[in-house]
Amino acid sequence: MKRKVGLWIDHRKALIVSITEGLEEIKSIPSDVEKRVRFSGEAQKNLEEDIRERRFMNQLNIYYNKVISLIQDAETIFIVGPGEAKIELKKHLEKKKQIGQVIEIGTADKMTENQFAAKVREYFSK
Repeated sequence: MKRKVGLWIDHRKALIVSITEGLEEIKSIPSDVEKRVRFSGEAQKNLEEDIRERRFMNQLNIYYNKVISLIQDAETIFIVGPGEAKIELKKHLEKKKQIGQVIEIGTADKMTENQFAAKVREYFSK
């Protein structure tokens, strides 16, 4: 059974479109990651910023691991998104990469579920 996955991701949510033997499944995963807050000025604020940045990175790691758990059995993974999350996730996937798994990156702005599902179908029909 060959599973192909299209993944739209940013730091707020992930949209997974799985195609297995012609059947399509769509899942949306919220990140629950707190928004980054930047400070300027004093040493105390710098310490608070460091703590918040570490918490942000820990939350992102939990989010990425959750997404990976849902797509790790895919033969091919097509990842798109508007920002740096797609590159960060690719790095996490490559650390856990299984033999024969293909990971490809593309760029896409915000899309509806239907628009993204159509993009994934088009990508895998090539």
